[in-house]
Amino acid sequence: MESVAKARERLAKYPVIFAKCSKQSVLYARCVLFKEDSVKKDDCAKEFKEFSACLQSVAKEMKTRI
Repeated sequence: MESVAKARERLAKYPVIFAKCSKQSVLYARCVLFKEDSVKKDDCAKEFKEFSACLQSVAKEMKTRI
């Protein structure tokens, strides 16, 4: 059951991680919503990469993983 406790601890940190990347998440969401009806693969790749990099760096700072 130790693995379950560790998973719960990690999941409890997600809101903080996402909050610290709010700027990048807004840019990514805006890109997707702008192309709502015609979104295609890699249309918002740049924004997604920035959002993903932010999430990973914040998780690393918090000594956790996503």
